Amino acid sequence: MQNADEYAESPQPRRITVERDGPMVVEGPVEVVTEDGTVAVSRRFAVAVCTCRRSAAYPWCDTSHRARPPRSRGRGEDRGR
Repeated sequence: MQNADEYAESPQPRRITVERDGPMVVEGPVEVVTEDGTVAVSRRFAVAVCTCRRSAAYPWCDTSHRARPPRSRGRGEDRGR
């Protein structure tokens, strides 16, 4: 794992795209450490990280979120009014 100084010397930060009711798309390569300490590595140029926890390939997204009904919007979010 890199320390803060190594991150500061990186040529550019990693880009993470957050999709509503979908995965986080991270420019790779990446290492994901799950809550049980398992390390998953992807050398791809971009990878979708599961946020719904329904993926059979967790921590990678397998599009299982598409079968889930959309979330109702909470307070403070734009409701299209």
